[in-house]
Amino acid sequence: MKNIHYFILVLLTTSTFAQSALYNSGSIRIHDTATLGFHTNLINNATFDQNLGTVGFYGPTVTSVSGAFIPVFYDIEIFKPLSAVVLETSIDVINALNFIDGDIQTYRNNPIENMIVSPDAFTTGESDLSKVDGYLSIKQKQNFFFTVGDASYIRPLTLNSESENPEAKCAYFYEDPNIPTTFNTSFNTNSREKEVRALSTTEFWDIDGSLPSTISISWNERSAISNFVDEYYQIGVAGWHRTAKKWINLGSVNPIGDLNQGAVTSETFVPNDYEAITFAKMAIPTKLFKLNNYLVSNNGDGINDFLYIPELEESPNNRIRIFDRNGLQVFEQNNYQNEFTGFSNMNNLVYQRNEGLPSGVYFYLAYLDDLQLEFQGFLYLTH
Repeated sequence: MKNIHYFILVLLTTSTFAQSALYNSGSIRIHDTATLGFHTNLINNATFDQNLGTVGFYGPTVTSVSGAFIPVFYDIEIFKPLSAVVLETSIDVINALNFIDGDIQTYRNNPIENMIVSPDAFTTGESDLSKVDGYLSIKQKQNFFFTVGDASYIRPLTLNSESENPEAKCAYFYEDPNIPTTFNTSFNTNSREKEVRALSTTEFWDIDGSLPSTISISWNERSAISNFVDEYYQIGVAGWHRTAKKWINLGSVNPIGDLNQGAVTSETFVPNDYEAITFAKMAIPTKLFKLNNYLVSNNGDGINDFLYIPELEESPNNRIRIFDRNGLQVFEQNNYQNEFTGFSNMNNLVYQRNEGLPSGVYFYLAYLDDLQLEFQGFLYLTH
């Protein structure tokens, strides 16, 4: 009987205001055994927050939620095939947000209004066909899988924080960060720190949160990763720093996959320090290639007769340049194959070239072009 009573109330309210919407002025409450389905717009101008049971948004046409108050629902179900619920005011869910078909859309240029997931709530059923197309917000959660995307794809972001976030929110943008449509600035991909070699011009995320966190993001064929990296293991995460106004390396922890699909995790950072997050081509961390100082002793004993740098084998396209202590270049070789034995190959004023370079300390530069790495160090030459 209660369900019938509320259904009649909805009809009367809609009829009174002579518009294609349910106008709530404080007369509705959903009990734990009730289900209320919206097939039209909701205008919520009164407290609507002591609800149990399920609210469903149904039908093939776009509907909206607006009004002066945020409605708080226990369970929410979305079934709007090829359509969406557009939020002009936020909605708060306190238990389950069940995506079946159709999106929840928010205005990216107004991130104050978004889909809110309360501390004990969760999402389920998300897919390319059903997700949040815009901003999704959380309260009092330490870890969360943001089921965000655009009209065509779900492009989720996983947040892992050191403790519970008072609040955090995220949205996905399928657009060039150089010319974003909903920000008052350009995230210039040419403004970046040295470790960031190149950046995606296809997509980015906005993630806000006040606590040190890591994030994980994935790519698919539409991400066009091969436009700016050669191998998947070069992929990392970069963020546009709010005050430095450049892209900063946020790390590359165990990227997996291939150039068509995969995922990568950042190192720890504070999301609020950054306005945008995207994929970047990173220099391989130097800790993987610890080049040393070397000894070259060309005396015919078969030991250290030439300069051997094993890491160069990881990058066949490489270059070596060697200088004496006065800065005079005495050797240069592309695609180095252990050619330096203590003799210069430069057409400059090297003293007694045919007798070999004098014993002493030399400075070398090694360029691993395949990996876009540069190293420097010393070698000691003796005869």
